[in-house]
Amino acid sequence: MADKKLADAIRKYAIKNAIDYGTAKEGSVMGRILSEFPETKSDMKGLAKQVAEIIKQVNSLSKDDIQKEYGKHSKEFEREAEEKAKESVPKFILEGAVKGRFVTRYAPAPNGYMHIGHAKAALVADEAARVYDGKIVLYFDDTNPEKDRQEYVDAMKRDLSWLEIKFAAEHYASDNMALIYESARKLIKQGSAYACECDAETMSKNRYDGKACKHRERSASQNEKIFEDMLKGKYDEGSEVIRFMGDMKSNNTVLRDPTLLRIKKDTHYRQGDKYIVWPTYDINTPINDSINGVTDVIRSKEFELRDELAAGILDALKMRKPRIHSEARLVIKDNITHKRELNKLMEEDVLEGWDDPRLTTIAALRRRGIAPEAIRKFVLRFGLSKTDSEVDLSMLLDENRKVIDKTSKRLFFVGDPKKITVEGIENHDVKMRLLPENDKEFRRYKLGNAFYISGREAENLRVGDRIRFKDLFNVEIKNLKGTMSCRFIGDDQKVGKTLQWVNEGNCIKAQLQTPGRLLINGKFNKDSIETADGLLESYASNLKEGEVVQFERVGFARLDDKKRMLFIGC
Repeated sequence: MADKKLADAIRKYAIKNAIDYGTAKEGSVMGRILSEFPETKSDMKGLAKQVAEIIKQVNSLSKDDIQKEYGKHSKEFEREAEEKAKESVPKFILEGAVKGRFVTRYAPAPNGYMHIGHAKAALVADEAARVYDGKIVLYFDDTNPEKDRQEYVDAMKRDLSWLEIKFAAEHYASDNMALIYESARKLIKQGSAYACECDAETMSKNRYDGKACKHRERSASQNEKIFEDMLKGKYDEGSEVIRFMGDMKSNNTVLRDPTLLRIKKDTHYRQGDKYIVWPTYDINTPINDSINGVTDVIRSKEFELRDELAAGILDALKMRKPRIHSEARLVIKDNITHKRELNKLMEEDVLEGWDDPRLTTIAALRRRGIAPEAIRKFVLRFGLSKTDSEVDLSMLLDENRKVIDKTSKRLFFVGDPKKITVEGIENHDVKMRLLPENDKEFRRYKLGNAFYISGREAENLRVGDRIRFKDLFNVEIKNLKGTMSCRFIGDDQKVGKTLQWVNEGNCIKAQLQTPGRLLINGKFNKDSIETADGLLESYASNLKEGEVVQFERVGFARLDDKKRMLFIGC
């Protein structure tokens, strides 16, 4: 009995591991077993052998069989996940933050599309504003005319609205250029900033070596004149910059005279050709946070070294300083968020665009059928941790299934359909629920005797098998050559296997695309999307484009293109 209990537990965790990661891994299962059965530590070699054997069995199963077996344990794992979620409810404790006097912001640079990492930053800020009875403002850090685009502003606002984040105000850095210029003049005049004409390579080397350049010795009046001439267009790009008078010997290399303003003559999407001298993040963001009334900044810990610089600039300008709180980044395993890498794949025509359902951009997740509520729950489960997280996308998909399960209509879909006729039925009527717990909505069909079942399931049939057509009746297989046939043997009880089906007179063609891992071992996975052509019960013609349904025993999917009846798995 004890051996069977152990074997059953190993198989259960192997099935769960296969559901989560596509393939069961011995290490993960061993960890769970050693925790639950500590006595097995006395025979680690024997345990490892048993785990390996069961893992091999599980990994040889079809995806449908794994899903079916997982169903036996799903309630247990759901309860376990709920308990863990309760234990790890994020605590939004921000040192110094004052309830009722709290303003934070989300400050994206509009140079690309939002991804799940950006969404985490926005949702954490939104949650903090809720917890501290304050507000959140939207602030576009749009001071790079070369890369910033209205297209990205519009996409971000659309994504943020879809994520149900409501902002108290909306600001654009490029609207405050006059203030930035006045601040720069003040810094130059008091000797806190200077003009430098070192080339980028020399500047970088001097900063690395902690060596000041000769331009640091210029007088304030010389620096003031150069700055005004920069504004008048008398210098080319890269020929002059304004640098902060920091500490060239500081261990914090960010403080080694960073660049505050530089010349960029590209036309700006919002300001046109009005400005040619543009601020960097280091001066622009602290000033805008101060004037926009931000009390608490929540930003990625990768900016921590810049906290001291921001404070130094605001002190030099005698401006109010917000509190700064650091949080970890969220990275999705086996995916890409860097725009340069994504653009390369798009140029190679292996991605459809920024909403390719294999990506983790918000546009892609929305297209795939991920609910805003699921994204919020997913990112907030990490709280304000300072430990970087590289997590599997399956965690988000699991969260999404919990959200969409009760509202997703159930339909039958068979991939690689094979025809089978049923003897002994004529004009059989069927009435099936659209939702498991809803007695008001049904799909009804008058069935003929020709059906289709999945090619994968058809391969496993044998003459004489007694099977059940799901939610319908029982049959016995008579012939498997040519067009398969079976005979009706009743509908009062379940026998043998259960098969998914569609009726020949009540089905339409459909295609299901299931996104997988974009990368394997860091390289693009050419098989990162699986396509299944099949037949879907005809009720699907009533669906609206964008609606999410559940293909029973297959998975959830969103209707992406109604004309083509193309669904994307979620």
